[in-house]
Amino acid sequence: MTVRKGFTLFLVFAFTMSLLVLGFSMDKQTFALVLEAHRGKLLFACSLVLLMWALDGCKLIFLAKAAGEKLSFRLSMLLVWLNYFGCAITPMQSGGGPFQIYLLYKNGISVGKGFAITLVRTLLTLFVLGLAFPVALLLQPDLLQGHQYLKGFITYVLVLLMAIWGLVTLSLVRPGWIKRWARVGTLWLKRLGVVKPGKVLRIVRHIGREIDVYNDNIRLFCTSGRKDLFYATLLAILQVVAQLSVLPCLIWAMGLPVEYLKALLLQALFLFLLYFVPTPGGSGAAEGGAAAVFRLLVPWNMAGLMAISWRFLTEYTGILLGTWVALRYLGWNLAEQLMQEKGQEDTVEGE
Repeated sequence: MTVRKGFTLFLVFAFTMSLLVLGFSMDKQTFALVLEAHRGKLLFACSLVLLMWALDGCKLIFLAKAAGEKLSFRLSMLLVWLNYFGCAITPMQSGGGPFQIYLLYKNGISVGKGFAITLVRTLLTLFVLGLAFPVALLLQPDLLQGHQYLKGFITYVLVLLMAIWGLVTLSLVRPGWIKRWARVGTLWLKRLGVVKPGKVLRIVRHIGREIDVYNDNIRLFCTSGRKDLFYATLLAILQVVAQLSVLPCLIWAMGLPVEYLKALLLQALFLFLLYFVPTPGGSGAAEGGAAAVFRLLVPWNMAGLMAISWRFLTEYTGILLGTWVALRYLGWNLAEQLMQEKGQEDTVEGE
């Protein structure tokens, strides 16, 4: 998928679903509540977004430090916004990494270290989102009563988390197995005609080198960089809490009762599931799904507005800034090239 196509699909899906959600949910009472909304509390919700970005940037600084590199706060913020852009234009929000790695490389950080930094950043986010489930259930055990389908979702998410962390652990403990699977996968793709016979050896060697670089840098995090990794983990927790607190703050501003822990759990579950939606940036599913989930927190005539407002503050603003960063520091042509390279790697490694 090209950058322009991904960005266009994101806009179409997001805009269309937003109109549908608002059209089918809003009524006269919705407008009355909006007019009576507390401006100070709305401003506080906006400040939480700024805090979320700042914490994410500081997290990157500590992860870079754990890898033996120095990152300025300005560069870290550019990386944060660039990640929003990359995630918005790719299925399953997978495109942020290549853009971040390139910008890190242009600022003197090797591709191997850049890959390790961005990977650990994503894993920390997934870890914290997964951690929200048992914590919320421990503090509020009756949270899922009457919602059997949520129990199924949580089981699904926990299984995915275990699979992801199991694969990461295996890649560190038994990197030879990963290389062997990559060789088998490449040969299988050759038989299907996806990979040309003359490129098999080069691809296998490239994957092997990348796995070795990845292992070396991940181990660096767990040895000399342990202290900085610990700080990055704390910042990741604070960042997710700030992000998940935006919705309760919006509900609070509308004068509606707030179930804070329930809101945290539902958002954590929903955000984790969005990582596996095949549309660019989870668009369409994010807007429609959020309205359906938030109906458990607010009346239906407010659920659509809460979903779009939440999505606008926590995602669209970052995507807008990320688009500016992409155009300013990459340009469409280079962004297209990075996307094509990522697509080729996904074809070889993912299959």
